Amino acid sequence: MLDKALVAEVLARALCTGGDFAEVFAEDTYRNGLIMTQDRMDEAATGRDYGIGIRIFKELRCIYAYTNDGSREGLLKLAGEAATALGAAGTDGVISLKPVPIANIHPVKAIPSSTTHQKRVALIKQGYAVMKENPEVVQIIVRYSDEDQKVMIANSNGLYCEDRRIRSRMFFQAIASDGKENQVGFEGPGGLGGIELFTERFDIEPLARDAAQMAVTMLHAEECPAGRMPVIIDNGFGGVLFHEACGHSLEATGVAKGQSEFSGKLHQRIASDVVSAIDDGTMPGEWGSLNIDDEGIPTQNKLLIDKGILNCYMIDSFNGRRMEMAPTGSSRRQSYKYCPTSRMTNTYICAGSDENDAIIGATAYGLYAKKMGGGSVNPLTGEFNFAVGEGYIIKNGKIDHPVRGASLIGKGGEVLMTIDMVGKHMTMGQGMCGSMSGSVPTNVGQPMIRVSELTVGGR
Repeated sequence: MLDKALVAEVLARALCTGGDFAEVFAEDTYRNGLIMTQDRMDEAATGRDYGIGIRIFKELRCIYAYTNDGSREGLLKLAGEAATALGAAGTDGVISLKPVPIANIHPVKAIPSSTTHQKRVALIKQGYAVMKENPEVVQIIVRYSDEDQKVMIANSNGLYCEDRRIRSRMFFQAIASDGKENQVGFEGPGGLGGIELFTERFDIEPLARDAAQMAVTMLHAEECPAGRMPVIIDNGFGGVLFHEACGHSLEATGVAKGQSEFSGKLHQRIASDVVSAIDDGTMPGEWGSLNIDDEGIPTQNKLLIDKGILNCYMIDSFNGRRMEMAPTGSSRRQSYKYCPTSRMTNTYICAGSDENDAIIGATAYGLYAKKMGGGSVNPLTGEFNFAVGEGYIIKNGKIDHPVRGASLIGKGGEVLMTIDMVGKHMTMGQGMCGSMSGSVPTNVGQPMIRVSELTVGGR
């Protein structure tokens, strides 16, 4: 992607004003996106992102600059300008780079450039046809997207490595209406891989059907009552609650500055003893996985919480300096335009020992959140507010009737301490996570869990 000798020269120029670490990140990414709205293909686009980012550390100062001029003159000029922000110009040194081979643990059968739009369209129409079968669905949107990202990462410690990330995803959205109210249902399967994901791994017809049924169910649901009550959150995409309300507070981005409710609590109890949680970027073929992070460090399987005890944080190199801790392969960025920082990959609550039927049966009255929607969280305090995409009232240990308009309100640390039952079957859901280094693919997951008491907001 970039000549190794040129990269070494750029790194040396970046350190000419006394920086103690420099990094070059180069990216060449091709993307395809197709959208079908109602009964017509609404969009078919192909794009390319190419560029280089240069990052320099000097103790606890960080400078980041980027360009899509890959010429020697352009890169040396950018490196010199970035370096001057740290001090007066000096003399270039010599950087010796050693290529590091990267093992690919995410094999891909069909790279996007070998896949025709006709094959993508066929899958889109297959999902659309299933959703159209439901007469109460008035609008259908089906998306297919894939990307082929090639990266090169080098730094002044001598690292030089290259990696390739291929991801594909489909998104099914249905809107049901009775002429007065509209309700939305959705599914969004994806992973590291090509179009084979949707012929070999995901069965798109039942997923599309579930999206349509969710919209129709919520259309006929009652308004959710408000109050404090037990809340059962289902597996898979229910993990977004842990991701947002707790996961972000375990990223070094906030922890290193004391801007997290979990700062300074390493090896202390932050959850009930039935809760263990993991962030694992090594899971083969998963949506949030990577061979290496965006600093060139191999991803890891990190036990964040061990039976309620905070075991580790997710740490990038720069914030690791503040914390005096080693990075954990957790540094990520949307593209070369963003300075990387600590981010999640595949983050989930581990399977427990309770059967799903027993969790519901043990609840006299409460809310069953089958699918979560969007929300917001303050990592400093842990306070959150999340919409429930699909919810049901539980009465006398049984799921009684659907309700809409529910929201969950609380604090991440309090929720962790009040989880009292955890199911045996963990599954994951795919999403995009936004933070200061842009939007990155992440998996959220959990088994069914019960929070003994939580504030539920209704209309």
